[in-house]
Order: sequence, then structure tokens, then C-alpha cells
Amino acid sequence: MEQLLITMILVTLGYFFGRRAEKKHIKSIIEREQVLNKLPAMASRFPPQDGEYQQQLVSGSVVIANDYFKTFVAGLRNLFGGKISTYETLLDRARREAVLRMKQEAQQHQAELIFNVKYETSNISGQYNKKMPVIEVHAYGTALIKS
Repeated sequence: MEQLLITMILVTLGYFFGRRAEKKHIKSIIEREQVLNKLPAMASRFPPQDGEYQQQLVSGSVVIANDYFKTFVAGLRNLFGGKISTYETLLDRARREAVLRMKQEAQQHQAELIFNVKYETSNISGQYNKKMPVIEVHAYGTALIKS
């Protein structure tokens, strides 16, 4: 009974505080994306051929953890099957944050464009012991700097 109470308290706290933190993070991402949208980042493997550029590897990474509520809901979803949308939002926030950090680094080099953008995603929470999901997303690409 005591464990059930503790679990319900953690799930409830996870819902309120996790939701608040996620909303705050998404708002921050949207604001920074609006500022950095002028710096294009594309997956194309071939750079533009319209000038002399220096090239610089740029990257950004982020580690994001899920909250207890979303972990609880995902566990229930695993029992019944189906899409685990709580993890999709986690991955979306992580990818967007990693790209923003990569763009910020490129901006420091006065880059005009980032091409050949790639993502690496890692689960760093481990597969066992029912730990909360913690993922790292690393975005990297080649920044073109006008010579």
C-alpha cells in the first residue's frame, strides 16, 4: 500500500512539474528557432557551388529525460500496444534543441549555411532496471563560412 501511494505521488508530481518544464522548454525552443531560422541547415550532402567557402564541423548535443508521469503512461501503453507518443515528444524536443545548439555554434563562426546535417540518438538510461528514459541527441553538420 505504501509503495502504491509513493508511486501515485511521484506520478502526480511528474505530471504537474514535467508538464510545466516541457512547456517552458518548448516555448524556449520556438523563440530561439525564430531567431536562428535565417541560418539554413539541410541534409544535402553537396555544398553550393556558388562561391569560395571555408568549411567547419559544427555540432550540438543535448541530454533529455522523461518525467515519471510519461514513463508511467508509456508503461501502460506497452501493456496494451500502440504508439508511444510520450516518447515522440521527448525525441522531438531533443532533436530541435540539438539543432539549435549546432546552429548557435555555426553562428559563432559567422557561417552562412550548414549542410550534410546528421543526427545520432543514444539511449543512455540503460535497458534494464526500469529506469526513466534518458536520451542524448547529437546533431552535426558542415558549416560554410564565406572566405
